[in-house]
Amino acid sequence: MKIQIVNVSVAQTAKVLTLLYIVMSLPFLAIGAVFGAFGGGVGVVILTLLIAPLIYGVITFLCTGLVAWLYNVVAKRVGGLEYSIEEMSASTSKV
Repeated sequence: MKIQIVNVSVAQTAKVLTLLYIVMSLPFLAIGAVFGAFGGGVGVVILTLLIAPLIYGVITFLCTGLVAWLYNVVAKRVGGLEYSIEEMSASTSKV
């Protein structure tokens, strides 16, 4: 069975991906804070741990919102992404 995605919610998509990107960035920000503590002092650590996730989140929200909006514009003109699905029996499902 083929299914086509013809519209995505701009705000919801941006919100979900923003939270995912913030969570995924935390280990890297922590590593950056450790290196900053050795080289740049307290100011670098505060910037890395507090301000960077906020900036990263805002930029991700705006960019994802733009991409979702553009997807909706393009999907109206040429159609959305297509994918195939297949119903599986309970004995073959992977959990």
